[in-house]
Amino acid sequence: MVLVVDGLRTYFFTSGGVVKAVDGVSFSVGNGEIFGLVGESGSGKSVTALSIMRLVPPPGRIVGGRVLFDGKDILLMNEREISKIRGRKISMIFQDPMTSLNPVLKIGDQLVETIMLHSGMGPTEARKKAIELLTDVGISDAEVRLEQYPFHLSGGMKQRVMIAMALAATPRLLIADEPTTNLDVTTQAQILDLIRHVRDVYGMAVMLLTHNLGIVAWLCDKVAVMYAGRIVEYTDTVTLFNNPLHPYTQLLIKAIPRIDVRKERLESIEGEVPDMITLPPGCRFHPRCPYAKQICKMMTPQLVEVERGHYVECLIYDSG
Repeated sequence: MVLVVDGLRTYFFTSGGVVKAVDGVSFSVGNGEIFGLVGESGSGKSVTALSIMRLVPPPGRIVGGRVLFDGKDILLMNEREISKIRGRKISMIFQDPMTSLNPVLKIGDQLVETIMLHSGMGPTEARKKAIELLTDVGISDAEVRLEQYPFHLSGGMKQRVMIAMALAATPRLLIADEPTTNLDVTTQAQILDLIRHVRDVYGMAVMLLTHNLGIVAWLCDKVAVMYAGRIVEYTDTVTLFNNPLHPYTQLLIKAIPRIDVRKERLESIEGEVPDMITLPPGCRFHPRCPYAKQICKMMTPQLVEVERGHYVECLIYDSG
């Protein structure tokens, strides 16, 4: 396994109380695998990724668990050790390419600097590498683009530049946090195809964070469904869509629009994501769950394996 996350806990200690943004999360990502972490906004996906990168901003703090990268625990590394991994062996594409690029620097300056930082190349060699990377991510006239500023590029082109930067050191793991946010549908499809392409070409593992189960179905090999800081279901993608077991997963799948089914009104999930400071007792999903019983309000379920490789956090399946 490239990455093993085991019991990860990341809390934010605020004046209003403790926000348990990530609370006992476990999953693994294999070589060459595309792993999807899916959930609503506020579920803890981005904080999970930032925890893996050791980039959690204050007042956040990783308070427990392990993050094993190639068998070594990232959480036990000092700053010098983690700096050798961050950006080189693990790269991250952030949500909004519009704000991730410096608007006053040329594309070439930013990309060449990244390549030099992670590879030790000189300016001339790094520029050649930059042209190769831009070409690899589907940007034509790469030499011309190097001389342009971010405002000259469309949203999709900026995202391609961000992917090129992430590939600068040929990482073992690429984390993509909502990489198609604010892009039109056609460009979204192109970016997702590009992610699959770079996985195939570079042989890296990919961890994709998204709220869109349609993207997961199209792109991912394995998937974990996250709700209120916890993994509630975890399995391979085919199994998840053929046999969703957690009520939250079932409702998410029902809410996906389908062209082969005519409905007057789309399905929706009643209620709201809970306040992360004052979480409900017992199962965190019980206030929105159509199958909730009295025990769900009192007892916290654990993630259990109900069939080979298929894990669910629900009292229906928790015989312990």
